[in-house]
Formats: sequence, structure tokens, C-alpha cells
Amino acid sequence: QLVESGGGLVQPGGSLRLSCALSRITLRGYAIGCLRQAPGKEREGVSCINNKEGNTYNADSVNGRLTITTNNAKNTVKRQMNSLKPENTAVEYCAARTGCAQEYDYWGQGSQVTVSS
Repeated sequence: QLVESGGGLVQPGGSLRLSCALSRITLRGYAIGCLRQAPGKEREGVSCINNKEGNTYNADSVNGRLTITTNNAKNTVKRQMNSLKPENTAVEYCAARTGCAQEYDYWGQGSQVTVSS
């Protein structure tokens, strides 16, 4: 139900741009979370956007660097994070749940983002 695209190799100081396309579920019915898993670390939530309630929640670590946009007509979520550092290397995920406080129901396949010169 969620297909991710984007990611790849990014130079330090650059930006990552990822897209998450929903099928068989819609942004009107699900909140979309953005998560990341750095090498050797547990997966952590970075952001959650809930179009149904009109809320967006960002982790402190990404506030001011992360921009999330949604397109209800195309049923897509795009995120851009700026000023990347090598320690931002991670597998990035999008996932869907009925509310930002709920368990995740659906997951994207993940996109590798490597920050390196």
C-alpha cells in the first residue's frame, strides 16, 4: 500500500527528497509517519502528518530541517530534509496508521539514504 522512491547518495550539507505513494488507502483516512533507522540503531519516528486532523508532529532533531508536503489528489507524501550530515545516513521509511498515536498498519519498503562525500 505504500511505495517509496528517492533517496540514494547525498553529499554533506545537501538535501534528501523522498516520496511515498499510497494505494488502496488514502491520506484522508490515514496518518503518515516518517521513520528512520541508522546503522546499528533502532528505528525511530521522525514525523507524523495527519491530514484528517490537520496536525503535523516533528521530532526535535529535525525541526527546521524537515518539510513534509501532501497531495490528496495524487495520494502522495513528499519529504525533504536539508543540511544533512554523515550521521544522518539511514534507511528512511514511511508508514501509515489511523492516527499519530496508533500502531502502524502499513509500511513502505524503505529507502537507503547515504550521506557521504
